[in-house]
Amino acid sequence: MDFATIIGLIVAVVGLAFGFTLDGGSLASLWRLPALVIVFGGTIGATLLGSRMKSFTGIGKYLKIAFFTKATNPHDTIESLVNLAIQARREGILALEENVEQLDDQFLKNGVRLVVDGVDPELAKQMLETEISYIERRHEAGIGMFESAGGFAPTMGIIGTVMGLIHVLGNLDNVSKLGPEIATAFTATLYGVASANILWLPLANKLKARSEDEVLEREMTLEGILSIQAGENPNVLKQKLLSFLASSQRERKGRAGEADAETAEA
Repeated sequence: MDFATIIGLIVAVVGLAFGFTLDGGSLASLWRLPALVIVFGGTIGATLLGSRMKSFTGIGKYLKIAFFTKATNPHDTIESLVNLAIQARREGILALEENVEQLDDQFLKNGVRLVVDGVDPELAKQMLETEISYIERRHEAGIGMFESAGGFAPTMGIIGTVMGLIHVLGNLDNVSKLGPEIATAFTATLYGVASANILWLPLANKLKARSEDEVLEREMTLEGILSIQAGENPNVLKQKLLSFLASSQRERKGRAGEADAETAEA
């Protein structure tokens, strides 16, 4: 579970609600079912209209990624690649075939298979870069969908307000209903702006951050695979892969695999 996403959403909602009650507002007055239907129904419909059905039906998967997927640890990837480099240096490239099925990362597994099969380095690089490119495109589809929802929601809120005001102006003879109807009208704008800025757009940013992390890890894996194929020293490989990380992320407790890398160098 990603606690940053959960806590961020809770803090945003509680902050808005608490701020509203500080001036004596009642949370019950914010509940307007017609406004809710107009804003969320209109937003979802407009988003579906501008999206592929396959992307839209995958919304559950995107929400799972945003709320429940833990950030990967790049040091685990570096450790796996260094260990593979050590084995290749000691036993030869073909020895890696024994460990291919034990790898959890499908991208790494595919890359190692290419190396073991003796695929030309340039061709292997092109194939893996193409896979990375398609990963980015798949991610962009989900990100774009939430960004679209974030753009539609405020507009739907305004539409709901206008519709409410039209209804109010059409019933000026019934003074007793003016207050609730005006409240419903302006609540639609609140729903639209609030949902865009505490739900749709933050989720798009979260998915974008997840995508950037995964693409960085894939690029790091690609560099490691090509280095293993070229027979580079495991310690040199480790330093090369650490260069993909910010300086504050390069140290890791335990530093597993370093001793073995030094042994392989000797």
